[in-house]
Amino acid sequence: MSSTRVAIQGIATSFHDFAAKKYFGSNAVSVECSSFKAVCECLKNGNSDFGVMAIENSITGSILGNYTLLSSYHFKIIGEVFLHIQMNLMAHPGVELKDIEVIQSHPVAIRQCGEFLETFSEKIKILEKSDTASSAKQIMDEKLKNTAAIAGAEVARVYGLDILEKRIEDNKKNYTRFLILSNEPNVDKTNNKASLCFELGHQVGALSIVLNILKEHSINMTKIQSLPIVGKPYEYSFHVDVEWSDYNMYEKAINLVLRNVSTLTVLGEYQKGEFDNSFKNGD
Repeated sequence: MSSTRVAIQGIATSFHDFAAKKYFGSNAVSVECSSFKAVCECLKNGNSDFGVMAIENSITGSILGNYTLLSSYHFKIIGEVFLHIQMNLMAHPGVELKDIEVIQSHPVAIRQCGEFLETFSEKIKILEKSDTASSAKQIMDEKLKNTAAIAGAEVARVYGLDILEKRIEDNKKNYTRFLILSNEPNVDKTNNKASLCFELGHQVGALSIVLNILKEHSINMTKIQSLPIVGKPYEYSFHVDVEWSDYNMYEKAINLVLRNVSTLTVLGEYQKGEFDNSFKNGD
């Protein structure tokens, strides 16, 4: 039986890799991609069975560009994973903190460690790279003695780096939410969460009507994100995550919402993820 192929942004030992393993199991094969768009292209072209995409972080907030990709590629969200993210500063063996002139990592990881990075003098150059793990791997591959990377502890172990500073994220309750993407929907009435996208007319109170429908049907809205609609200045689409305990009530609510919006897309229905620290990502 062939292994499940999962497109990830980054390389093995990256946080996307851990998210894929947490959801699909340790036998899942990660298909490494250089960008989130490359993840989408990989899944679209059939070079992977599923995709994993970070969508928000508890420190830095939403990754807005990924909402745009979700709308553009029309994948279905079939699940979600929360990872407890722990960041570490690592360097080539023998290198000390005083030797560091460059710190590199994925831009989201860099923002998660803003307070720590502010403590360095201006001589430290901050470089944004494609992902955390490859930032660290480059140090060993090129034997960089003046460069440090920000990544998970497992990355240091795999690539033979020394950890100079542990747990440098701004807040220790640091979680990233990853979406599991598929070309096919997950049709199951035991699902208890959905991601929706809708556009509204310009009527007064249009958004409040939708929110009241959700409330009246005991639907809990866990997130709302507005995004500008390209080609329609100062008009917005709304991405909403909702949870429920009664699927029939959710269906009734969706039917009513459909009557009160310009467009409605169900991006996916799935089982809500849990804040579970039992899955170790090497930190």
